[in-house]
Amino acid sequence: MPQAPFPLSPSLWAATAAAPPPTQPLAASAQADVLVVGGGYAGLSTALHLAERGVRVVLLEAREIGFGGSGRNGGQVIPGLKYDPDALISLFGAERGERLIRFAGSTADTVFNLIERHGMDVPHVRGGWIQGAHTAKALRLAHDRAAQWARLGADVQPLDRAQVARLIGTDRYQGGWVDRRAGAIQPLSYVRGLARAALSAGAVIHTGSPVTGLTRAGGKWTAATAGGPAVTADRVVMCTNAYGGDLLPGLKASIIDANTFQVATAPLPEAVRAGILPEGHVTSDTRNLLLYFRLDHQGRLLMGGRGPFREPKGQQDWAHLERVMLKLFPQVAGSPFEYRWCGRVAVTRDYLPHLHEPEPGLLVDIGCQGRGVGLQTSMGRAMAQYVATGDANALPVPLSPVVPFPLYGLRRLYVNAVVSWYRMTDGGV
Repeated sequence: MPQAPFPLSPSLWAATAAAPPPTQPLAASAQADVLVVGGGYAGLSTALHLAERGVRVVLLEAREIGFGGSGRNGGQVIPGLKYDPDALISLFGAERGERLIRFAGSTADTVFNLIERHGMDVPHVRGGWIQGAHTAKALRLAHDRAAQWARLGADVQPLDRAQVARLIGTDRYQGGWVDRRAGAIQPLSYVRGLARAALSAGAVIHTGSPVTGLTRAGGKWTAATAGGPAVTADRVVMCTNAYGGDLLPGLKASIIDANTFQVATAPLPEAVRAGILPEGHVTSDTRNLLLYFRLDHQGRLLMGGRGPFREPKGQQDWAHLERVMLKLFPQVAGSPFEYRWCGRVAVTRDYLPHLHEPEPGLLVDIGCQGRGVGLQTSMGRAMAQYVATGDANALPVPLSPVVPFPLYGLRRLYVNAVVSWYRMTDGGV
Protein backbone atom coordinates (compact mmCIF):
# COMPACT_ATOMS: atom_id res chain seq x y z
CA MET A 1 0.00 0.00 0.00
CA PRO A 2 1.46 3.41 -0.97
CA GLN A 3 2.73 5.52 1.90
CA ALA A 4 1.00 8.82 2.56
CA PRO A 5 3.27 11.74 1.68
CA PHE A 6 5.10 13.53 4.46
CA PRO A 7 3.08 16.58 5.57
CA LEU A 8 4.01 20.09 4.51
CA SER A 9 3.55 21.67 7.94
CA PRO A 10 6.87 20.65 9.61
CA SER A 11 8.95 22.50 7.01
CA LEU A 12 10.82 25.75 7.44
CA TRP A 13 8.86 27.16 4.52
CA ALA A 14 5.45 26.42 6.02
CA ALA A 15 6.53 28.24 9.18
CA THR A 16 7.74 31.38 7.37
CA ALA A 17 5.59 31.67 4.22
CA ALA A 18 3.22 34.41 3.21
CA ALA A 19 -0.43 33.45 3.66
CA PRO A 20 -2.08 31.62 0.75
CA PRO A 21 -4.90 33.22 -1.19
CA PRO A 22 -8.36 32.00 -0.16
CA THR A 23 -9.55 28.97 -2.14
CA GLN A 24 -12.28 26.38 -1.65
CA PRO A 25 -12.94 22.78 -2.73
CA LEU A 26 -14.97 22.27 -5.89
CA ALA A 27 -18.58 22.40 -4.70
CA ALA A 28 -20.45 22.19 -8.01
CA SER A 29 -19.67 20.85 -11.46
CA ALA A 30 -18.06 23.39 -13.77
CA GLN A 31 -16.93 23.92 -17.35
CA ALA A 32 -13.72 25.45 -18.68
CA ASP A 33 -11.69 25.81 -21.83
CA VAL A 34 -8.71 24.26 -20.05
CA LEU A 35 -8.50 22.21 -16.87
CA VAL A 36 -5.15 22.18 -15.06
CA VAL A 37 -4.50 19.37 -12.58
CA GLY A 38 -1.92 20.21 -9.91
CA GLY A 39 -1.28 23.35 -7.89
CA GLY A 40 2.50 23.61 -8.06
CA TYR A 41 4.82 25.77 -10.15
CA ALA A 42 4.00 24.19 -13.51
CA GLY A 43 0.25 24.06 -13.02
CA LEU A 44 -0.07 27.56 -11.62
CA SER A 45 2.25 29.05 -14.24
CA THR A 46 0.17 27.35 -16.94
CA ALA A 47 -3.05 28.68 -15.41
CA LEU A 48 -1.63 32.18 -15.00
CA HIS A 49 -0.35 32.47 -18.56
CA LEU A 50 -3.52 30.99 -20.06
CA ALA A 51 -5.73 33.32 -18.01
CA GLU A 52 -3.67 36.28 -19.18
CA ARG A 53 -4.57 35.21 -22.74
CA GLY A 54 -8.27 35.26 -21.86
CA VAL A 55 -8.64 31.48 -21.69
CA ARG A 56 -11.18 30.11 -19.17
CA VAL A 57 -9.06 28.05 -16.79
CA VAL A 58 -10.00 25.89 -13.82
CA LEU A 59 -7.20 24.42 -11.68
CA LEU A 60 -7.82 21.49 -9.33
CA GLU A 61 -5.37 20.76 -6.51
CA ALA A 62 -5.78 17.64 -4.38
CA ARG A 63 -4.55 19.21 -1.15
CA GLU A 64 -3.25 22.77 -0.80
CA ILE A 65 -1.30 25.09 -3.06
CA GLY A 66 2.35 24.01 -3.06
CA PHE A 67 1.75 20.80 -1.12
CA GLY A 68 4.18 18.86 -3.32
CA GLY A 69 7.73 19.68 -4.31
CA SER A 70 6.89 23.31 -5.05
CA GLY A 71 6.39 24.05 -1.36
CA ARG A 72 9.21 21.87 -0.01
CA ASN A 73 12.30 22.37 -2.17
CA GLY A 74 15.47 24.22 -1.21
CA GLY A 75 14.36 27.41 -2.94
CA GLN A 76 17.36 27.52 -5.27
CA VAL A 77 16.56 29.08 -8.64
CA ILE A 78 19.19 27.62 -10.97
CA PRO A 79 19.09 27.96 -14.77
CA GLY A 80 20.17 25.15 -17.04
CA LEU A 81 19.53 21.42 -17.01
CA LYS A 82 21.48 18.38 -15.86
CA TYR A 83 23.06 18.34 -19.33
CA ASP A 84 25.65 20.87 -20.46
CA PRO A 85 25.00 22.90 -23.65
CA ASP A 86 27.28 20.80 -25.86
CA ALA A 87 25.52 17.63 -24.74
CA LEU A 88 22.11 19.11 -25.55
CA ILE A 89 23.27 19.88 -29.09
CA SER A 90 24.45 16.27 -29.43
CA LEU A 91 21.14 14.92 -28.13
CA PHE A 92 18.72 17.15 -30.03
CA GLY A 93 20.63 18.57 -32.99
CA ALA A 94 21.57 22.18 -33.61
CA GLU A 95 18.15 23.80 -34.09
CA ARG A 96 16.18 22.14 -31.29
CA GLY A 97 19.22 21.91 -29.05
CA GLU A 98 19.92 25.63 -29.30
CA ARG A 99 16.26 26.38 -28.60
CA LEU A 100 16.38 24.18 -25.50
CA ILE A 101 19.60 25.84 -24.34
CA ARG A 102 17.99 29.29 -24.65
CA PHE A 103 14.97 28.05 -22.73
CA ALA A 104 17.06 26.45 -19.98
CA GLY A 105 19.31 29.47 -19.67
CA SER A 106 16.36 31.83 -19.16
CA THR A 107 14.46 29.92 -16.48
CA ALA A 108 15.78 31.96 -13.54
CA ASP A 109 14.86 35.18 -15.39
CA THR A 110 11.30 33.88 -15.69
CA VAL A 111 10.96 33.43 -11.93
CA PHE A 112 12.46 36.73 -10.83
CA ASN A 113 10.56 38.64 -13.52
CA LEU A 114 7.25 37.15 -12.34
CA ILE A 115 8.01 38.06 -8.73
CA GLU A 116 8.69 41.66 -9.71
CA ARG A 117 5.87 42.00 -12.25
CA HIS A 118 3.21 40.76 -9.85
CA GLY A 119 4.64 42.35 -6.72
CA MET A 120 4.74 38.99 -4.95
CA ASP A 121 5.44 38.88 -1.22
CA VAL A 122 8.41 36.56 -1.70
CA PRO A 123 11.80 36.96 0.02
CA HIS A 124 14.34 36.57 -2.77
CA VAL A 125 17.96 37.28 -3.62
CA ARG A 126 19.87 36.90 -6.85
CA GLY A 127 23.42 36.38 -5.68
CA GLY A 128 24.29 33.48 -7.99
CA TRP A 129 24.85 29.72 -7.62
CA ILE A 130 28.15 28.02 -6.88
CA GLN A 131 28.67 24.39 -7.83
CA GLY A 132 31.43 23.00 -5.63
CA ALA A 133 33.60 20.26 -7.12
CA HIS A 134 34.36 17.41 -4.72
CA THR A 135 37.20 15.82 -6.76
CA ALA A 136 39.86 16.93 -9.24
CA LYS A 137 37.96 15.19 -12.06
CA ALA A 138 34.74 16.95 -11.05
CA LEU A 139 36.61 20.26 -11.04
CA ARG A 140 37.75 19.76 -14.65
CA LEU A 141 34.17 19.02 -15.67
CA ALA A 142 32.86 22.04 -13.75
CA HIS A 143 35.33 24.37 -15.44
CA ASP A 144 34.39 22.93 -18.84
CA ARG A 145 30.72 23.49 -17.99
CA ALA A 146 31.46 27.11 -17.14
CA ALA A 147 33.38 27.55 -20.40
CA GLN A 148 30.46 26.23 -22.45
CA TRP A 149 28.01 28.68 -20.86
CA ALA A 150 30.53 31.52 -21.12
CA ARG A 151 30.78 30.97 -24.89
CA LEU A 152 27.02 31.51 -25.02
CA GLY A 153 27.28 34.82 -23.17
CA ALA A 154 26.17 33.68 -19.71
CA ASP A 155 27.50 35.51 -16.65
CA VAL A 156 29.58 32.64 -15.27
CA GLN A 157 33.11 32.18 -13.93
CA PRO A 158 35.37 29.24 -13.03
CA LEU A 159 36.57 29.25 -9.43
CA ASP A 160 39.68 27.81 -7.81
CA ARG A 161 39.88 26.21 -4.40
CA ALA A 162 40.65 29.41 -2.52
CA GLN A 163 37.81 31.31 -4.20
CA VAL A 164 35.27 28.60 -3.38
CA ALA A 165 36.47 28.40 0.21
CA ARG A 166 36.01 32.15 0.62
CA LEU A 167 32.61 32.31 -1.09
CA ILE A 168 31.13 29.23 0.57
CA GLY A 169 32.89 29.21 3.94
CA THR A 170 34.33 25.69 3.88
CA ASP A 171 37.60 24.25 2.54
CA ARG A 172 36.09 20.90 1.57
CA TYR A 173 35.84 21.59 -2.19
CA GLN A 174 38.54 21.51 -4.88
CA GLY A 175 37.07 24.52 -6.65
CA GLY A 176 34.01 24.98 -8.83
CA TRP A 177 32.18 27.61 -10.85
CA VAL A 178 29.63 30.34 -10.28
CA ASP A 179 26.53 31.10 -12.35
CA ARG A 180 25.41 34.63 -11.51
CA ARG A 181 22.03 34.20 -13.22
CA ALA A 182 20.83 32.11 -10.27
CA GLY A 183 19.36 33.02 -6.90
CA ALA A 184 17.08 31.99 -4.07
CA ILE A 185 13.45 32.38 -3.07
CA GLN A 186 11.10 31.35 -0.28
CA PRO A 187 9.57 28.56 -2.37
CA LEU A 188 6.20 28.23 -0.64
CA SER A 189 5.67 31.99 -0.66
CA TYR A 190 6.48 31.95 -4.37
CA VAL A 191 4.02 29.20 -5.30
CA ARG A 192 1.36 30.98 -3.26
CA GLY A 193 2.26 34.18 -5.10
CA LEU A 194 1.75 32.39 -8.41
CA ALA A 195 -1.68 31.27 -7.21
CA ARG A 196 -2.61 34.80 -6.22
CA ALA A 197 -1.45 36.12 -9.61
CA ALA A 198 -3.41 33.43 -11.47
CA LEU A 199 -6.57 34.26 -9.53
CA SER A 200 -6.10 37.96 -10.28
CA ALA A 201 -5.76 37.13 -13.98
CA GLY A 202 -9.11 35.29 -13.93
CA ALA A 203 -8.20 31.66 -13.30
CA VAL A 204 -10.40 29.62 -10.96
CA ILE A 205 -8.57 27.52 -8.36
CA HIS A 206 -10.07 24.80 -6.19
CA THR A 207 -7.95 23.20 -3.47
CA GLY A 208 -8.92 20.09 -1.52
CA SER A 209 -10.27 18.67 -4.79
CA PRO A 210 -8.41 15.48 -5.77
CA VAL A 211 -9.09 14.28 -9.30
CA THR A 212 -10.07 10.61 -9.25
CA GLY A 213 -10.54 9.99 -12.96
CA LEU A 214 -10.21 11.51 -16.43
CA THR A 215 -12.52 10.48 -19.28
CA ARG A 216 -12.95 11.77 -22.82
CA ALA A 217 -16.19 11.75 -24.80
CA GLY A 218 -17.49 13.87 -27.64
CA GLY A 219 -14.28 15.85 -27.87
CA LYS A 220 -14.51 16.94 -24.22
CA TRP A 221 -12.61 15.86 -21.13
CA THR A 222 -14.30 15.30 -17.78
CA ALA A 223 -12.40 15.17 -14.51
CA ALA A 224 -14.23 13.47 -11.65
CA THR A 225 -13.28 14.53 -8.13
CA ALA A 226 -13.40 12.73 -4.81
CA GLY A 227 -16.07 15.12 -3.58
CA GLY A 228 -18.49 14.30 -6.40
CA PRO A 229 -18.57 17.38 -8.69
CA ALA A 230 -16.74 17.25 -12.02
CA VAL A 231 -15.05 19.68 -14.39
CA THR A 232 -15.57 19.41 -18.15
CA ALA A 233 -13.02 21.05 -20.45
CA ASP A 234 -11.75 21.06 -24.00
CA ARG A 235 -8.16 20.49 -22.86
CA VAL A 236 -6.43 19.09 -19.78
CA VAL A 237 -2.91 19.93 -18.62
CA MET A 238 -1.62 17.52 -15.99
CA CYS A 239 1.14 18.85 -13.73
CA THR A 240 1.36 16.53 -10.74
CA ASN A 241 5.03 15.49 -11.02
CA ALA A 242 6.02 13.11 -8.18
CA TYR A 243 2.62 13.37 -6.47
CA GLY A 244 0.35 12.20 -9.29
CA GLY A 245 -0.50 8.71 -8.11
CA ASP A 246 -2.21 6.42 -10.62
CA LEU A 247 -4.38 8.98 -12.39
CA LEU A 248 -2.81 8.27 -15.79
CA PRO A 249 -1.82 4.65 -16.58
CA GLY A 250 1.93 4.16 -16.79
CA LEU A 251 2.87 7.70 -15.79
CA LYS A 252 3.85 6.91 -12.21
CA ALA A 253 6.12 4.12 -13.47
CA SER A 254 7.89 6.52 -15.86
CA ILE A 255 9.68 8.31 -12.99
CA ILE A 256 11.56 7.50 -9.82
CA ASP A 257 9.87 9.46 -7.06
CA ALA A 258 12.87 9.84 -4.78
CA ASN A 259 12.69 11.71 -1.50
CA THR A 260 15.04 14.58 -0.76
CA PHE A 261 15.54 15.40 2.90
CA GLN A 262 16.33 18.83 4.37
CA VAL A 263 17.34 20.31 7.70
CA ALA A 264 17.58 23.91 8.86
CA THR A 265 19.28 25.44 11.87
CA ALA A 266 17.90 28.17 14.05
CA PRO A 267 18.90 31.67 12.85
CA LEU A 268 22.68 31.82 13.17
CA PRO A 269 24.50 34.42 15.27
CA GLU A 270 25.77 37.25 13.07
CA ALA A 271 29.42 36.36 13.68
CA VAL A 272 28.81 32.80 12.42
CA ARG A 273 26.52 33.78 9.57
CA ALA A 274 29.03 36.28 8.18
CA GLY A 275 31.47 33.50 7.35
CA ILE A 276 29.01 31.24 5.48
CA LEU A 277 28.02 32.16 1.91
CA PRO A 278 28.91 35.80 2.70
CA GLU A 279 27.89 37.13 -0.73
CA GLY A 280 24.46 35.48 -0.80
CA HIS A 281 25.19 32.56 -3.12
CA VAL A 282 23.28 29.30 -3.13
CA THR A 283 25.26 26.10 -3.50
CA SER A 284 25.12 22.49 -4.58
CA ASP A 285 27.97 20.16 -5.36
CA THR A 286 29.08 17.61 -7.93
CA ARG A 287 28.46 14.42 -5.97
CA ASN A 288 26.12 11.86 -7.46
CA LEU A 289 24.25 12.14 -4.15
CA LEU A 290 24.58 15.87 -4.22
CA LEU A 291 24.37 18.21 -1.26
CA TYR A 292 22.69 21.59 -1.59
CA PHE A 293 22.69 24.38 0.94
CA ARG A 294 21.99 28.07 1.43
CA LEU A 295 21.03 30.66 4.01
CA ASP A 296 17.37 31.59 4.24
CA HIS A 297 16.05 35.14 4.54
CA GLN A 298 16.21 34.97 8.34
CA GLY A 299 19.77 33.68 8.61
CA ARG A 300 19.20 29.95 9.00
CA LEU A 301 21.55 27.53 7.30
CA LEU A 302 19.63 24.82 5.48
CA MET A 303 20.98 21.75 3.75
CA GLY A 304 19.38 19.06 1.63
CA GLY A 305 20.35 15.72 0.19
CA ARG A 306 19.21 12.18 -0.44
CA GLY A 307 17.76 10.19 2.44
CA PRO A 308 15.93 6.86 2.69
CA PHE A 309 13.88 5.79 -0.33
CA ARG A 310 10.68 6.00 1.71
CA GLU A 311 8.77 8.42 3.85
CA PRO A 312 10.61 9.24 7.10
CA LYS A 313 10.02 7.20 10.22
CA GLY A 314 11.71 9.42 12.75
CA GLN A 315 14.32 12.06 13.47
CA GLN A 316 17.11 9.56 12.79
CA ASP A 317 16.35 9.78 9.06
CA TRP A 318 17.84 13.30 9.05
CA ALA A 319 20.86 12.44 11.23
CA HIS A 320 23.20 11.93 8.25
CA LEU A 321 22.48 15.42 6.93
CA GLU A 322 23.04 16.94 10.34
CA ARG A 323 26.43 15.23 10.61
CA VAL A 324 27.41 16.39 7.13
CA MET A 325 26.47 19.99 7.87
CA LEU A 326 28.65 19.99 10.97
CA LYS A 327 31.57 18.51 9.00
CA LEU A 328 31.30 21.21 6.35
CA PHE A 329 30.55 24.01 8.79
CA PRO A 330 31.78 23.13 12.29
CA GLN A 331 31.17 26.75 13.29
CA VAL A 332 27.40 26.09 13.44
CA ALA A 333 27.77 23.40 16.13
CA GLY A 334 26.28 25.64 18.80
CA SER A 335 23.09 26.29 16.84
CA PRO A 336 20.23 23.78 17.19
CA PHE A 337 18.46 22.21 14.24
CA GLU A 338 15.05 23.84 14.11
CA TYR A 339 13.33 22.17 11.12
CA ARG A 340 13.43 18.77 9.41
CA TRP A 341 11.31 17.93 6.37
CA CYS A 342 11.34 16.14 3.04
CA GLY A 343 9.66 16.03 -0.36
CA ARG A 344 9.51 13.92 -3.49
CA VAL A 345 11.49 14.63 -6.65
CA ALA A 346 10.41 13.24 -10.04
CA VAL A 347 13.45 11.79 -11.83
CA THR A 348 13.05 10.55 -15.41
CA ARG A 349 15.09 7.88 -17.18
CA ASP A 350 17.14 10.41 -19.14
CA TYR A 351 17.21 13.22 -16.53
CA LEU A 352 15.27 15.50 -18.87
CA PRO A 353 11.81 17.02 -18.42
CA HIS A 354 9.18 15.03 -20.29
CA LEU A 355 6.09 16.25 -22.12
CA HIS A 356 3.48 13.70 -23.17
CA GLU A 357 0.26 13.92 -25.17
CA PRO A 358 -1.13 10.39 -24.79
CA GLU A 359 -4.54 11.40 -26.16
CA PRO A 360 -5.83 14.44 -28.04
CA GLY A 361 -6.35 17.32 -25.67
CA LEU A 362 -4.36 15.81 -22.78
CA LEU A 363 -0.93 17.34 -22.13
CA VAL A 364 1.29 15.95 -19.36
CA ASP A 365 4.38 17.55 -17.84
CA ILE A 366 6.64 15.49 -15.58
CA GLY A 367 10.25 15.37 -14.43
CA CYS A 368 11.76 18.28 -12.52
CA GLN A 369 15.09 16.51 -11.81
CA GLY A 370 15.60 18.71 -8.76
CA ARG A 371 15.63 22.02 -10.67
CA GLY A 372 11.93 22.60 -10.64
CA VAL A 373 11.63 26.22 -9.52
CA GLY A 374 12.77 27.84 -12.74
CA LEU A 375 12.24 24.85 -15.02
CA GLN A 376 8.62 24.19 -14.12
CA THR A 377 7.65 27.86 -13.99
CA SER A 378 9.03 28.28 -17.50
CA MET A 379 7.49 25.01 -18.65
CA GLY A 380 4.09 26.28 -17.54
CA ARG A 381 4.48 29.38 -19.69
CA ALA A 382 5.53 27.24 -22.68
CA MET A 383 2.64 24.82 -22.21
CA ALA A 384 0.19 27.71 -22.03
CA GLN A 385 1.47 28.99 -25.36
CA TYR A 386 1.19 25.53 -26.91
CA VAL A 387 -2.34 24.96 -25.61
CA ALA A 388 -3.47 28.40 -26.75
CA THR A 389 -1.87 28.32 -30.22
CA GLY A 390 -1.25 24.67 -31.11
CA ASP A 391 2.34 25.56 -32.04
CA ALA A 392 4.54 22.65 -30.94
CA ASN A 393 7.62 24.84 -31.41
CA ALA A 394 6.55 26.62 -28.22
CA LEU A 395 7.53 23.49 -26.28
CA PRO A 396 11.18 23.27 -25.22
CA VAL A 397 11.33 19.47 -25.56
CA PRO A 398 9.51 17.29 -28.09
CA LEU A 399 6.37 15.40 -27.14
CA SER A 400 7.21 11.79 -26.33
CA PRO A 401 5.35 8.59 -25.38
CA VAL A 402 5.05 7.53 -21.74
CA VAL A 403 7.70 4.84 -21.19
CA PRO A 404 7.79 3.08 -17.80
CA PHE A 405 11.04 2.22 -16.05
CA PRO A 406 11.97 -1.43 -16.56
CA LEU A 407 11.23 -3.60 -13.52
CA TYR A 408 9.50 -0.65 -11.89
CA GLY A 409 8.13 -2.80 -9.09
CA LEU A 410 11.70 -3.49 -7.98
CA ARG A 411 12.73 0.16 -8.01
CA ARG A 412 13.31 0.35 -4.27
CA LEU A 413 15.84 -2.47 -4.51
CA TYR A 414 17.83 -1.07 -7.40
CA VAL A 415 17.63 2.54 -6.24
CA ASN A 416 18.88 1.54 -2.80
CA ALA A 417 21.72 -0.41 -4.45
CA VAL A 418 22.70 2.60 -6.56
CA VAL A 419 22.52 4.92 -3.56
CA SER A 420 24.76 2.59 -1.55
CA TRP A 421 27.28 2.51 -4.41
CA TYR A 422 27.28 6.30 -4.70
CA ARG A 423 27.80 6.68 -0.96
CA MET A 424 30.95 4.56 -1.27
CA THR A 425 32.28 6.24 -4.42
CA ASP A 426 31.33 9.89 -3.90
CA GLY A 427 33.92 10.35 -1.17
CA GLY A 428 33.37 11.50 2.36
CA VAL A 429 32.68 15.08 3.28
